[in-house]
Amino acid sequence: MRISLVYQILIAFILAIIFGAIFGEAIEVVEPLGELFLRLIQFVIIPLILAALITGVTNLGTGKQMVRLGGKTVAYFLITSLIAISIGLSMGFLFNPGEVADIDEPTEEEVDEELEDAEEQDDDVIDVILNIVPENPIEGMAAGDTLQVIFFALALGIGILVVGERADPLKNFFDGLAEVMFKITAGIIKLAPLGVFGILAPVVGEHGLAVLMPLLVVIAALAVGCLIHILVVYGSTVRYLGKISPLKFFKGMTPAFLFAFSSASSAATIPLSMKNVQENVGVSNKTSSFIIPLGATINMDGTTLYNGVAVMFIAQFYGIQLSFLEIATVMIVATLAAIGTAGVPGAGLIMLTITVTAIGLPIEGIALVAAIDRILDMIRTGTNILGDSACAVYVERSEHKDKAFQSETNETA
Repeated sequence: MRISLVYQILIAFILAIIFGAIFGEAIEVVEPLGELFLRLIQFVIIPLILAALITGVTNLGTGKQMVRLGGKTVAYFLITSLIAISIGLSMGFLFNPGEVADIDEPTEEEVDEELEDAEEQDDDVIDVILNIVPENPIEGMAAGDTLQVIFFALALGIGILVVGERADPLKNFFDGLAEVMFKITAGIIKLAPLGVFGILAPVVGEHGLAVLMPLLVVIAALAVGCLIHILVVYGSTVRYLGKISPLKFFKGMTPAFLFAFSSASSAATIPLSMKNVQENVGVSNKTSSFIIPLGATINMDGTTLYNGVAVMFIAQFYGIQLSFLEIATVMIVATLAAIGTAGVPGAGLIMLTITVTAIGLPIEGIALVAAIDRILDMIRTGTNILGDSACAVYVERSEHKDKAFQSETNETA
């Protein structure tokens, strides 16, 4: 009896936790499995984003359709981000992690190290808008800069639409490239269970439960907040806006969620997210090819929610009472900062640095959560990719109101 991919990944996920807990740091011997899988994903990610976005734009038919689709997508991302930061702040008030957590104030060495990293990242964030436009798109693709690749793909797709029939050979080229990349990706995705085991087991072995205990309240606050956001916001989206069963949606997206949780990378999860939302949920290739790559870069609900929890944690730890204006500032800054945060591991600390600086909290507070950032990153990344997929379901329904969502998996079963 053939075990489906979702159960293979789930089994690998459970085994990674068990083996990591048993063997500790010795389990690092399996790390090359995860590294190999991530390399294979990185191997396809840039050409996949480029071809999928160009195909998605050109398949929209007209510039008017693209503006309408893009407007719905960005509006949805902004609204859910505002809800996410509100939930995060609420979890911070409810759990009081800064008052409960039993940890020592960061040492001067730890603070200096985190400040140095934060300052380097902050310079990048300041220039993020300018950096979206590549001076050399080929160089941007070679560097793996997803924002620049997305900009180039959107510009090229719009150009193909404007030129019309004379650009058909170019359109057909990218259509073919997209199909080829989807096939290659499908083969790589079959190795996901090994990748999940190789990525997650060393993380569990390195940190263990003992290291997590002092900051368990912070982890719990984020986990509960993300769970509420997933069930209420995304569940309502697919149920009332997408007109499909939330159970079908969450079950269909489970493989992508587990991989995102394990890898802590929205960008690396793009191929699996597109595969799941198309085959298991029934969203068209045209819609998912546009929304999933875009969402992996600018939609960061889980990271935004994390900002709310972390800001409250730092403020409580240092005994600082936030005013209404400061809380409002956190909501605005965290929502806007998410747009410029790349879908890669550790990006949450960049956003946190921006938010903490904006309201004058001690920036050394980021060192408090840095030790467990990998664990927090796993939770928020899983939330992020579900947000992209829920948006794809909503937009698909809004564009095709009479569509009956059919799972390709069910049709071929």
